[in-house]
Amino acid sequence: MSVKQKPNAGTAMAVPAKRGRPLGRRLFDNWQLYALLLIPVVLTVVYKYIPMYGIQIAFRDFDPNLGFVESQWVGLKWFQRFFSAPTCFRMIKNTVLISLFSLLWSFPIPIILSLIINQLRFARFKRVVQTVLYAPHFISTMIICGMIRIFLSPTGGLLNLILGTQIDFLTHSSAFRTIYIASGIWQDAGWGCIIYLATLANVDPGLYEAAKVDGASVFQRIRNIDIPELLPMAILNLIMAAGGLMNVGFEKVWLLQTDLNKATSDVIAVYVYQLGIEQAKYSYSTAVGLFNTAVNIILLLVVNKIASKASDVQFV
Repeated sequence: MSVKQKPNAGTAMAVPAKRGRPLGRRLFDNWQLYALLLIPVVLTVVYKYIPMYGIQIAFRDFDPNLGFVESQWVGLKWFQRFFSAPTCFRMIKNTVLISLFSLLWSFPIPIILSLIINQLRFARFKRVVQTVLYAPHFISTMIICGMIRIFLSPTGGLLNLILGTQIDFLTHSSAFRTIYIASGIWQDAGWGCIIYLATLANVDPGLYEAAKVDGASVFQRIRNIDIPELLPMAILNLIMAAGGLMNVGFEKVWLLQTDLNKATSDVIAVYVYQLGIEQAKYSYSTAVGLFNTAVNIILLLVVNKIASKASDVQFV
């Protein structure tokens, strides 16, 4: 009768490492998934990466007749011209302030709405509330701006009728940011809460039942269950929003801008449109747009770094 001897703890045992299947074999076994992945990859490369070749016109005196390569290389000439323009810092200031105030005021609203809607117990009423809040998102910017002009009209406008005044608010530069941000909240807050409602829908109902048994109030359940569940998604959305901080909506600013409110409505997006489309200054407008994009990338990396240190959420 043979007795198997147990190996000592200190004895090194050579265990052959498992080798994975070759890459080619894995690709062949899952070729359907990679074929589906190929479509968005090709579209991204064609429409996102290949056009980046045209960024070089920001460093050239671009002439459409000569093309990219033959146009004269001028280095940082257009960037220097932009920074020496008399309205440069006003445009940067207006862009940053409108974006920052929009983020500060607009970002928490969808979270608050989702927490409130999640507490509604009547399913039909809950659906009606959600539909009413989502609806403004599907109204075009052109119509939104037309509604704003009607509501703020000095003769017969709803706001002036309520206040008993005849003020043309769109001619007051001090009111432009408030009009822009308030209309943006009304239009997009309901749509923005969808992702938070979806997150709350995945919360285990047993947590709420256990909290009720322990005597937790509604606000205690929101604070200790709902908010921790929403926090990772909120941080992720904050990182993405910070990456577009300099991207003020061009259409709304363009449609609401007047000569009298340019002190606060003159932003980089409108300036790029005027240079590139109206005046055909392609190199100059590309340089300004490239500066705007570079600032967005820096803000994205900074906010992502801060968020990764403050929590477990990291985007890039």
